[in-house]
Amino acid sequence: MAFCMGKQRILAGAVLAGLAFAAGCQSNDTAGALEPKGGGTAAPQVKESELRAFCPPVMLREGTAYFNTYERGAKDKDPAKLEYQASIGDVTRSCTYPDGLITMDVAVAGRIVPGPKGKAGTITMPIRVVVVQDGQVVYSQLHKYPVAVTDTVGATQFVFSDPAVSIPRPSTRSVVVYAGYDEGPPKK
Repeated sequence: MAFCMGKQRILAGAVLAGLAFAAGCQSNDTAGALEPKGGGTAAPQVKESELRAFCPPVMLREGTAYFNTYERGAKDKDPAKLEYQASIGDVTRSCTYPDGLITMDVAVAGRIVPGPKGKAGTITMPIRVVVVQDGQVVYSQLHKYPVAVTDTVGATQFVFSDPAVSIPRPSTRSVVVYAGYDEGPPKK
């Protein structure tokens, strides 16, 4: 029994010595740790003016968070003829400030759920990004965003991005960005 206890102590001591040796080889210098050949690059410098700068909020307007696709010839949006329902779960943006402008990358995250008539394939969603300043539309772009649906049982997630939203830097914070589905005017 004493012999076994001695082996355990020797093993524990060896493990502790190995950990101490490994800790001695560690460095707090993480610059370039992920770079090939240890060459590091300086972190991008962020100016205080950029930290304090206004980046307009992104919102969903009522009725623009869902988009339904029905089988061709479906009457009165019959739920039994639903192919897909797409929904937007989140919107966000990031801003840069080149030469007196605000340039935004507006992103939309959502998912597509197949309906009773759903099938694998690509669906095209009409996603519109609009910038309103002082009640006036200063940017509006409709994107036909394709998403491949391969699973007709579960949801397909997607992320859409419009990286080219650019407006003159406003003097007031009266700018709002809207992102959502735009099916166009109702069919007659």
